[in-house]
Amino acid sequence: MSYPKTVPHWIADVEITPKDSAFFEKRNPATDQVIAQVARGGAADVAHALSSAAGAADDWGRAPVPKRGAILGRAAQLLREREKEFGEIVQAETGKPWKNAVAEVGSSADLAIFMEGEGSRLYGKTLPSPIPNRTVQTLRSPIGICAAIMPFNSPLAGVAWKVFPALLCGNAVVVKSHELTPYTAIAFGKLLKDAGLPVGVYGAVQGYGPDAGAPLVQDHRVGVVSFTGSSATGKLIQKMVSGRDVLAKVCLELGGKNPFVVCDDADLDLAVELAVTSAFIDAGQRCASGSRILVFDRIYDAFRAKFLARVEKVKVGSGPDDDCGPVISKANLDRLITQVSGAVGRGAKLVAGGKPTASTSGYYMQPTVLENVSPNDEVSQNELFGPVTCLYRVDGFDDAVRLANGTHYGLTGAIHTTSLHRAQEFITRYQGGLVSVNGATFGAGPHMPFGGVKNSGNGFREPGTEALDVYTELKTVVINHVPAKV
Repeated sequence: MSYPKTVPHWIADVEITPKDSAFFEKRNPATDQVIAQVARGGAADVAHALSSAAGAADDWGRAPVPKRGAILGRAAQLLREREKEFGEIVQAETGKPWKNAVAEVGSSADLAIFMEGEGSRLYGKTLPSPIPNRTVQTLRSPIGICAAIMPFNSPLAGVAWKVFPALLCGNAVVVKSHELTPYTAIAFGKLLKDAGLPVGVYGAVQGYGPDAGAPLVQDHRVGVVSFTGSSATGKLIQKMVSGRDVLAKVCLELGGKNPFVVCDDADLDLAVELAVTSAFIDAGQRCASGSRILVFDRIYDAFRAKFLARVEKVKVGSGPDDDCGPVISKANLDRLITQVSGAVGRGAKLVAGGKPTASTSGYYMQPTVLENVSPNDEVSQNELFGPVTCLYRVDGFDDAVRLANGTHYGLTGAIHTTSLHRAQEFITRYQGGLVSVNGATFGAGPHMPFGGVKNSGNGFREPGTEALDVYTELKTVVINHVPAKV
């Protein structure tokens, strides 16, 4: 795969770069080399993409749902055939190790297959009526145009999670690429074109949030806004939509500060392995990363020793056998180093990492572990989005639950224990959208709803059948008939 030297917009099934367009650089995080110039889109480009979507949305929404699903099925087949191409795009944009980059291709194809099946099951309901000669039913109706605003950490999976269900439900989609991972959405558009998607139903624009994201969110033609990213930006989007003349549905999948609880009856070897995976996969750039490890006092020292020994073996790099790739940008690397240094200055103890790797290029950070961090410290409370985790010593189960719930986030949580009673009580008492028992803090599948509470989301879930609630509106239909007129 040759990454393009210029990354354009994708509008009406063609690549578009306006003659007067400004550009910004795209760098490969693994090498710090400029690999492309990206069109810096603005309001005019967004308006063009929305006009194309508006012209296609009605016919697409009227197409039979199984036929819409069949196009998704063809897209899945093409993804599998082009696995190497898309894996190389993801790796060039994120620097991920190959095994992680190519895993996005497979999971995206799986989601397309799942959503294709839902094309035969876009169910409504038939409801009993207390009034004679009346039938009541609900139908799922397309919303119209979806604005899908992308994260950088999983560029292909991020597009698939939003676009496949939105298309199945009969909506046209305009994607706003993340500026750090711009080309994935263009390649995705070419794939959908080859799969038979009608012209204009899918478009993608490049640019920064204030330039391209804001006019997209604020346009009254957009009926649903789906955003994955930081809580601060999610709140800003919610506020923007609330200020429009016509409201839109808003789906927010936001950050996490996810607890990984290790009880004194846990399988320590298993817990250590999954704690390391939870903390450092994708360089910790996952909303579901395990950034707070809460360990019972009785086994804290034993777990700590095993954990730090395992952290030393984490392979940092972008090669086929590596585990932890670079962070997405030099600015993010500098921010992480500063945050860790600040925590140490406030009394935390650095027990692993804390610095860039010795590599002369790329934005690689050593897997970093802090302890003796106050639960109220900013690194305990704020999502860092990097290969940084903190160890906490807890007195017992109640203390662990209290600390687990002690942030403004509520996305995922894990508990390691052999006690059914502890596991069930944690499931009940942890305030989050996903609970894992004897597993990692992350884990999703095409059939599984994912999302959080508090500052981790606003109540919607993606993907699974629950995603259909995001991209459709329920219409209640009341039919009255007169038997005497038969």
